[in-house]
Amino acid sequence: MRRTRNAESDHLEGEQNGHSDSITSPDGPQEETTERVRGAAYRSSTMKVVVLSLLIELLGFTVILPLLPSILEYYGKNDQNGLYHWMLGNVNQFRMRIGGPQLEKFNTVLFGGFIGSLFSFLQFLSNPIIGAMSDVYGRRPMMLLCMSGMVVSYALWSVAFSFEAFLVARIIGGISHGNVSLSTATVADITPPKSKQRSRGMAMIGVAFSIGFIIGPMIGAAFSIYGVRTLLSTQDYPFQLPAFFAVAVAALDLLFLWAKFRETLSEKNRASSLGDGIHDAVDLINPVALFSFSSALQKSSAKDQRSVQLLGWTYFLYLLLFSGLEYSLTFLTHDKFQYSSMEQGRMFVFIGVIMALVQGGYLRRQKAGSEKRTATVGMIVLIPGMLLVGLASSSILLYTGLALYSFGAGTVVSCLTTMVSDFGGANEKGRVMGIFRSLGALARAVGPALCCSLYWGAGPLVCYSIGGVLFAIPIFLLSRVKQSAA
Repeated sequence: MRRTRNAESDHLEGEQNGHSDSITSPDGPQEETTERVRGAAYRSSTMKVVVLSLLIELLGFTVILPLLPSILEYYGKNDQNGLYHWMLGNVNQFRMRIGGPQLEKFNTVLFGGFIGSLFSFLQFLSNPIIGAMSDVYGRRPMMLLCMSGMVVSYALWSVAFSFEAFLVARIIGGISHGNVSLSTATVADITPPKSKQRSRGMAMIGVAFSIGFIIGPMIGAAFSIYGVRTLLSTQDYPFQLPAFFAVAVAALDLLFLWAKFRETLSEKNRASSLGDGIHDAVDLINPVALFSFSSALQKSSAKDQRSVQLLGWTYFLYLLLFSGLEYSLTFLTHDKFQYSSMEQGRMFVFIGVIMALVQGGYLRRQKAGSEKRTATVGMIVLIPGMLLVGLASSSILLYTGLALYSFGAGTVVSCLTTMVSDFGGANEKGRVMGIFRSLGALARAVGPALCCSLYWGAGPLVCYSIGGVLFAIPIFLLSRVKQSAA
C-alpha cells in the first residue's frame, strides 16, 4: 500500500544513531532505554494485532477455495436460464469454431479462471485508491471500511441462488479485499528498513496466510457436505453454511480491528491531500509507469532503478505463472482425480502445513541479505513441482509435486517483498511498495485467465509443463538484480 510520508522517516533518524527505536533524551541513557523498550513493546503488540486480524480474515477468505469447482457445477445444473448458461453456450460455440477439445468439463476451469482474474483485476484497480486514502485518513479507518465490504460480500454469497448474485458477491469482495496490503503497509510503518524486525514481520504475514490455508478450506469443505434447505428458497443450496461462516469471521474481524487496532500512521506523516494521492494512484494502474517505477525512484541511483525494475518484472512473471497454476489446481484434482470438496480441503491443509513450517522455521532463520538466494531456490523447486502435478497419475506423485510447490509458495513472495522494501529513500519507499503490490495484483488479474485458457484448450499436462518450465524466466531476471546496500 502506498505510503507517501510514513514512519520510514521516523526510523531514519533513529537508524543514524545506531538503533531504529532510540530516542535521544535529555534525561540520559536510562530514559533512552525506556523509550526503546516502549517502542519494542508497541511494535510487538501492533504486530500481534495485525497478524491475528489477517488470520481471522483469511479464514473467511479461504473457505471458498475447495468449493469453486462444485459451485460452478451447481450453477450449471440449477441456473438453467441465467448468465451461466448464456456464457456456456457462447463458449461451446467458440470451441466448435476453433476445433477445441470436446470436453465440457474443462468449461468450468475456463469460467473459474475468468472469475479469479476478475476478482484480482478489481483488486488491481481498487488497492491503489485504498492506499491513497489510507495515506490521508490513516490505516485504521480504511481497514474497517474494507472489512465492512467483505462482510457484505459474504452475506450476498450466502443467498446467491443464481450465478449473477454470486458474481456480484465476488465483485464486491474484489473491490473490498484491501486489508492484506494495508497489513503489509502497517508492518512497514512500525519497522525500520533492511532490519530483522521487518523481515520477521513480513514472514509472520506469510505464516498467517499459511495457517489460513490450513484451516479455512477444511472448514469450507466440511460445511459444504451438508446440503441445507434454506429459508429463502425451495432448493438445496449446499454452500450456505460455509458462506455463513465467512460472514461470521469477517464480522468478528471487523469488531476486533475496531477494538484493538491502533493507528500506525501519525498525522505528521500523512499525505496532505487526497487529490495528490489519487493522482499518484493513477500511476499504479498504468502498466507502463508500473514497470518503469517512474513515479517512485526519482532520487535513486541508476543502478538501484535498474535493480528495482528487474525485481518488478521478476515478481510480475513469477506471480503470473504461479497464480494461474495455483487457481487451476482445484479444477485439476476435481477433474483428474474426482476429488470431493473434503478431499480438496485436505489438500489445502497439506499445502498450508508445509508453507507454515517453511515460513515459521526455515524462512525466519535466514540471515538478512540472503533473500535473493532463498527466492531463487524457491522458484527452482517450483519447476519440478509443477511438472509432477501436471504428470501425476497417482496421489503419491501429486502430493510429491504439491510438497515442492508448497516450499516455493512459502518463500518467494516474502523474500521479493523484503528485497524491494530496501530500495528508495525515506520518502520513496511507500511508492515503491505500492507499485510492487500493484504489479502483483496485475499478475493475478492475468494469470488465472491465461493459464485456465491454456488448460481448457490443451489440457492439464501441457498447461503445467509449460508453466513449470517458464519459471526459468523470473529465475534469470532475479539473477541480474543487485541487492540494495542501503
